[in-house]
Amino acid sequence: MTTTEVENFPGFPEGITGPDLMDKMRKQAERWGAIMHTEDVETVDFSTRPFTIRSSDREVKANSVILATGATAKRLGIPAEQTLWSKGISACAICDGASPIFKDEEVAVVGGGDTATEEAVYLTKYCKHVHLLVRGPTMRASKAMQDRVIQHKGITVHYNTECVDALPNSKGLLGSLKLRDTANGDERRLNVKGLFYGIGHTPNSKIYGNQIELDSAGYVVVKDGSKTSLEGVFSAGDLHDQEYRQAITAAGSGCMAAITVERYLTENNLLIEYHQSKQKAQPASKTAEDAEPEAEDSETFDIEATKHYGQFALRKLYHESDRVLMVMYSSPTCGPCRRLKPMLDKVVQEYDSKVHYVEIDIVADPEIAEAAGVAGTPTTQIFYKKERLKVLSGVKMKSEYREVIESAIGAPAPATEAPAPVAPEPVGASSGKR
Repeated sequence: MTTTEVENFPGFPEGITGPDLMDKMRKQAERWGAIMHTEDVETVDFSTRPFTIRSSDREVKANSVILATGATAKRLGIPAEQTLWSKGISACAICDGASPIFKDEEVAVVGGGDTATEEAVYLTKYCKHVHLLVRGPTMRASKAMQDRVIQHKGITVHYNTECVDALPNSKGLLGSLKLRDTANGDERRLNVKGLFYGIGHTPNSKIYGNQIELDSAGYVVVKDGSKTSLEGVFSAGDLHDQEYRQAITAAGSGCMAAITVERYLTENNLLIEYHQSKQKAQPASKTAEDAEPEAEDSETFDIEATKHYGQFALRKLYHESDRVLMVMYSSPTCGPCRRLKPMLDKVVQEYDSKVHYVEIDIVADPEIAEAAGVAGTPTTQIFYKKERLKVLSGVKMKSEYREVIESAIGAPAPATEAPAPVAPEPVGASSGKR
């Protein structure tokens, strides 16, 4: 979801962005009957069978589970990281690169692998110049990505260079970096407005605790392609892959896991087949994120509507709305934004006429984003009676957005159905096995 251009995925000769590829995969899965729930898994229990997965909204029982929670970008850990995070320092160029604070400015990317080089190339779309800081004497990226970086006039590669600290400017935003030459120890300053990390990942495996075997770095230990240490539990993608970490290899890993699950269920007499009817498969239903929103103006704006788009709507709602005002700042290439939108849709729907929601595209309305102090996407700001109650950066649990709304309207969250156990979900199959 946070990958920029994917160049090596079959079927896309011109390449495709990570978020667009994920959207196409989701629609394909929905077309053949997959049910998607955009919500947070809070606990998993593999101690009894069927296994139990509890989310913020439901409880699901399953005879087999595929773990595909991926990995999160690592932070550098420099002294100024906490104070300058989201004020110039970021771990996601595709999420934050379009922010007004980086437009036509010089920025730096730390790392020498594919992630760092991809982010460096992506940032040249918005930034004046990109400095790629490589700790060693060579890059570890693929030959194709190295060539793109070296040949790009908007990128300068600094070998044997590490970032040891960052310094703020007079506005409290990132102003410069303190660099050290790893060969001779010399230190120097580099004036930049942005610092992006591309230095590896940490697997998202904490939720599993000690229920399955992990290696010393927290990656899931697998054998025979996707089998974990626990029978019936399988792994796919970056949760166990420390070497390739490509979209195409993750997709292949997911396919392997799905086939292995089907075989496991069959061998244990747990498989229930669902056959496609002879009629054509129905296209996936369109969601809010599929629609192409248009900025409102004086003729199209309706204050009675709950959802809005663009700066005109924001200004009108800020001054005239008597509801809680939720403002979500996004950018066209931001993968996490696409994940957050349906989550916020659900939260807003729960409160009916007590919330106004407006989305701002920071590329279309950069001056609004800059005035709001938005340094990355997604960023959600929540107001009530012109008072800003909370700023939530990134994708949070739905309960966090609900809590802010409740604090403003002085009422508990609308009653929702208690999570009810769902019967074990079998692996479906089309006519035949595939």
